[in-house]
Amino acid sequence: MRQRMFWLCAIVLSACSGDAPAPDLPAPPPAGVATNATRAANTALAARLPLDEQSDVEDASRGRIAFIDAPAILNAEGGVVWSIQQFDFLQGDAPDTVNPSLWRQSRLAAEHGLFEVGPGIWQVRGYDLSVMSVIEGKTGWIIVDPLTSVETAAASLKLVNDTLGTRPVTGLLYTHSHADHFGGARGVITEEDAKARNVPILAPIGFLEHAVSENLIAGNQMSRRSTFMFGNTIARSPTAHVGSGLGPGLPQGTISLIAPTEEIAGCGTQRVVDGVTFEFIDAAGTEAPAEFMFYLPERRALCTAEVVTATFHNLLTPRGAKVRDALGWTRAIDYVLETYGDKSDFVFASHHWPTWGEENVASLLTHQRDIYRYVHDQTLRNANAGATMFEAAEAVSEPAFESEADAFNTRGYYGTLNHNAKAVYQYYFGWWGGVPAEYNKLPHVVTAARYVEAMGGPDATLALGAKAFHAGDFRWAAEVFNHVVFADPDNETARNWLAAAYEQLGFQAESGAWRSYYLVGANELRNGIPSLGNPQLGNAEFLHAVDTLDLMDSLAARFNPEKMTGDPFAVNLVFPDRGEAVTLRIGKSVMVPRKGASENAAATLTIDRAVFDLVLLGQTTLPEQLKSGTAAVEGSPLMLGAFFGTLDRPDFWFPVVTP
Repeated sequence: MRQRMFWLCAIVLSACSGDAPAPDLPAPPPAGVATNATRAANTALAARLPLDEQSDVEDASRGRIAFIDAPAILNAEGGVVWSIQQFDFLQGDAPDTVNPSLWRQSRLAAEHGLFEVGPGIWQVRGYDLSVMSVIEGKTGWIIVDPLTSVETAAASLKLVNDTLGTRPVTGLLYTHSHADHFGGARGVITEEDAKARNVPILAPIGFLEHAVSENLIAGNQMSRRSTFMFGNTIARSPTAHVGSGLGPGLPQGTISLIAPTEEIAGCGTQRVVDGVTFEFIDAAGTEAPAEFMFYLPERRALCTAEVVTATFHNLLTPRGAKVRDALGWTRAIDYVLETYGDKSDFVFASHHWPTWGEENVASLLTHQRDIYRYVHDQTLRNANAGATMFEAAEAVSEPAFESEADAFNTRGYYGTLNHNAKAVYQYYFGWWGGVPAEYNKLPHVVTAARYVEAMGGPDATLALGAKAFHAGDFRWAAEVFNHVVFADPDNETARNWLAAAYEQLGFQAESGAWRSYYLVGANELRNGIPSLGNPQLGNAEFLHAVDTLDLMDSLAARFNPEKMTGDPFAVNLVFPDRGEAVTLRIGKSVMVPRKGASENAAATLTIDRAVFDLVLLGQTTLPEQLKSGTAAVEGSPLMLGAFFGTLDRPDFWFPVVTP
């Protein structure tokens, strides 16, 4: 869309593009070097925080009884899914190129192995973004959150069995609807085994709907942004990715999904799994649209899922997702504090390390509750006084309690005060600040050329940005340089200067997500978009668990009205292996799926859903299936082809830091 709008600014571009850079414009600093301003900012933060405080250091390594003694976790083809040594450089004091607080957090999150948490409870940490918890039942292991990938989950379960003795998986829990908490399901149990042994697979109410929504319907945009947020395309090093703040990083493995056997609602809802009593606490709309925490009364243990971790979380994640309810989040934490705070000997979560001791548990829950309450209330206080979204965010400064030694968990290693204040504003007031000129703004590819012209042309604009850069005003420098890049994306001088500004912002960022986003942006400006193939959104195992109507909604989100050249029509899709049929009504502007077949459809395709999934994934073609007889068409094959012809196949590696 943005590329098609270049014609709107062609006349202005002709006046300000293609000029040679001013001869006296200094070159940006070399890549990977912290400026004096960045070194000063990081030094000042280090002086202000008690970075040598040891309680987190002790907790992060407490109870380790084993670790994976191999160089890497591999996939079936021998490719590296997770390198065990990739974060070994996190030793000693922080270098100038890393925020010292983030360096400390990254070192703690990189602690890896099998850890004993409490009686009958263990965690495998450090081999994925998330943490896999293992609870001993009467006859087997109850797995909580089987990581992101099949490979890391299987390796983690093997570590458990090798160390503690082999037992079957007798329960599987997904605490919420994000892929790093269900993607490894088939690495710990097969769907066939789960059905044969009647293994309960429990998830919060709405889990499957939201797992599909975030990972399929909005998957292409969200996955592309995730490459920025988690830094998967850049090195692990002191000048690149050092950790996400929430965990070390994402693995390069296979995401799977086994549909839950029950979705649980309510607070205090009890289920007994393999002899272990669980009390579930619904936390929908907090960190995920579908999420629960749980309490184990026989073990005096509280699991806070991803509602309470060792960081201030995101109210609106940089990868994109539905904005989250800060007030609901703080209420959920207050509920478990009041209900279970004095009944819990320890608390463990789906990321980071546990907290032990009733007093420490209460302190953790209190600080976490208060940081979400603080950003919510202060954003609204300023907004209700007339502040716009950006003004309200700038006005929310660090709360006093955040500098306490036991409140590192409220620092912005993942979410940030600034970003989350904007999320609170958006939650209540939408995406604009109420100023009329902002309501229907021109696209940046149009205004960029006009800004550059107004500032005196590319040379003058670059000089202005360089002046801000050398003054250490990197936010303003990035904004100025970005105008030149969007006005003339081939201007190499502008790209290099913008990359340099992004790099310094990344070097100063306390948030691992912000750091990676900036540094991936700098890398793509300097080296172009990675050529890593076009990743599939999902796989056959993942799609198998997706409801058919939800899958059709994901197709409807790919419908392109410009490709609909004929009269409206309908097609039926009949899936014998599931005993299902759907009608797709293709109009001039929308495609509407409905359950059941239509009598007046222009074409009816009969094909197993499992095979249809492979067609969508590009692993086979419809003509091949028709020729082999595994698919059949009644009515007009041309109209069936017309339906498929209306669907876009979006490129995964679309530009982000350039138009």
